[in-house]
Amino acid sequence: MRSVMSVVCAGCVMASAVHAQDSLGNHRFALRDIFELQWAADPQISPDGREIVYARSRYDIMKDVERSTLWVVNADNGEQRPLTSGDARNDGNARWSPDGGRLAYVSNADGSSEIHVRWMASGVEGVVTHLEHGPSSLAWSPNGKWIAFVMFVPEAPASIVSLPAKPQGADWGPPTRYTEALVYRQDGGGDVPAGHVHIFVVSADGGAPRQLTSGEFNDGEPVWSPDGKTIFFSANRHPDGEYTPLNTEVYSVPVEGGTLRTLTTREGPDNGPAISPDGKMVAYSGFDDHHQGYQVTHLYVMNADGSSSRVLTPNFDRDLFAASWAPDGRGIYVLYDDEGDTKIGYVTLDGKVTVVASHVGGLDLGRPYPGGSYSMSHAARIAFTESDPDHPADVAVTSRAGAPAVRLTHLNDGLFGPGGKTLGAVHEMHVKSSFDQRDVEGWVITPPAFDATRKYPLVLEIHGGPYLDYGDRWSAELQMYAAAGYVVLYMNPRGSTSYGETFGNLINHDYPNHDYDDLMSGVDAVIAKGYVDPDQLYVTGGSGGGVLTAWIVGHTHRFRAAVVQKPVINWYSWVLTADVSEFGLTYWFTGMPWTQADTYMKYSPITYVGNVTTPTMMITGDVDYRTPSSEAEQFYGALKLRKVPAALVRVPNASHEISATPSHMMTKLAYVMAWFKKWQNAPPQTVGQQ
Repeated sequence: MRSVMSVVCAGCVMASAVHAQDSLGNHRFALRDIFELQWAADPQISPDGREIVYARSRYDIMKDVERSTLWVVNADNGEQRPLTSGDARNDGNARWSPDGGRLAYVSNADGSSEIHVRWMASGVEGVVTHLEHGPSSLAWSPNGKWIAFVMFVPEAPASIVSLPAKPQGADWGPPTRYTEALVYRQDGGGDVPAGHVHIFVVSADGGAPRQLTSGEFNDGEPVWSPDGKTIFFSANRHPDGEYTPLNTEVYSVPVEGGTLRTLTTREGPDNGPAISPDGKMVAYSGFDDHHQGYQVTHLYVMNADGSSSRVLTPNFDRDLFAASWAPDGRGIYVLYDDEGDTKIGYVTLDGKVTVVASHVGGLDLGRPYPGGSYSMSHAARIAFTESDPDHPADVAVTSRAGAPAVRLTHLNDGLFGPGGKTLGAVHEMHVKSSFDQRDVEGWVITPPAFDATRKYPLVLEIHGGPYLDYGDRWSAELQMYAAAGYVVLYMNPRGSTSYGETFGNLINHDYPNHDYDDLMSGVDAVIAKGYVDPDQLYVTGGSGGGVLTAWIVGHTHRFRAAVVQKPVINWYSWVLTADVSEFGLTYWFTGMPWTQADTYMKYSPITYVGNVTTPTMMITGDVDYRTPSSEAEQFYGALKLRKVPAALVRVPNASHEISATPSHMMTKLAYVMAWFKKWQNAPPQTVGQQ
């Protein structure tokens, strides 16, 4: 604990030194403020469009976990009230009954996750399940009598040995783990348990649930047909599904029991089925799989029996997902990312796409990634999570009629409102890549009390994925750097999504490479503005951003210090140890590593570690199975052998999502800023062993 606190204090000292010339003082966003953040998730509008139930989330500073309770907000005037309360509970997955009279949700209020039903008029509620494992993906039947859900079903673990029984009370330690699976552990979940996720239905009045699907497959979210006789879902039920990770299909199963029916058969993902109001058509999203690194997800429709499938959006060059039919059946609502902005779109049955709302998101608190949700009333009034750079997700409401969206909640006004914390200003920018003059978008955050006549240090922060996008969204981590006095640059270099398939595939079988040129062009463009000190440049990023950070210090000496977070350092070792090994093998390379060792190593940052002189810190989670900690340790070991200044931070019990707990987010930021401070005034490095 002492070492953590010393680093936190070091970060505070650095921040004080950088912005000592302004008078904001305690009005800057600080590490402990992370615990004060609140955000809205999963807004569900009532069938009549008058009220919206949402999960109001916060951090529990005593237990270092996320907590959520349900609130209801008036869709017309923004008045709100709590539906559930309690300091140590998590409520979510709320769904209105078809008539709007009841609300089903999942809660752990009684110690285990169960389905609760609340009668909205009276406020009376009851627990309708007593399950062995937690339910999720609740869906009401059209007549309101049943609730479908998915739940993990355990199976006996595989074994090829039979050991003698141990004496009563004997302690032989934990059991030996045996597996024959390709994917035997998953990031954030540890060892994959024996069992699978299947679909159940339970009476809305309570009782024993009935299992609808079975087999050695994991089944997706249930969707009812309008007549209540059939449930649709997507899953990968292929016998070799481990080796074809994206090859999902749409299925249907009779609610009263019967043969499961396969509705799609093409190679590629078929996900998120949505049933038309008349029950005659199914919309879903997917693509024909050509084993490219990035492939645009289109919107499809087919008859309910799987016949006459056709793509609605063959020429729309953005990923469409989260389909939901308009109440009149004449079109389909979707989400899509466009140049770093998540939007709700409306797609006609002849494929025309129009924008309904922008700035959907705010659910990733740490960095400005996409992620949001929406729901629709019977009259096509839409509730959604709305975010801007100055606040995480709030609840907003809109409609296709063209009226502007109205933000209904302001959950962080106490933190960022008048008299509260001052945030950095976010500015959009476009640059031409030095490699091919291609347009690349980015954003600059200037510190609070910014003075363009001064010279500021700059942090280049790089997104992961690499097939993801940043945008003008909320970001606690980037705002923290700005509060510490840095100009922050974040970009969408080639390979980023939301710019079309061509732009995304510029790094197909060529990553990392010229995305480096895009990022350096952005740095040069900000320096040219005149307010950045070119001798005070710093770089960091996580996952794919960690890959590029390690690549950068192996290709240039212009950065004073770097922090490489949860990276891939050696593609050869990564593809054999990650929890997505088959995905990496199929979509990022064209053969086994032992047949293409030169290619794997060409794109591995470890190959260029002999060029590194930049002081470099590595940060990794102890139980990261997406980019295992051995990746960061390889780079650290090589740097130490070469006597390059280096440090290794191992976050205990942290998966790939290091910032999943608020204390880990705070600690990670403190270490990054302390490392930058350590080298702020240091002379250029002379490496002892080349």
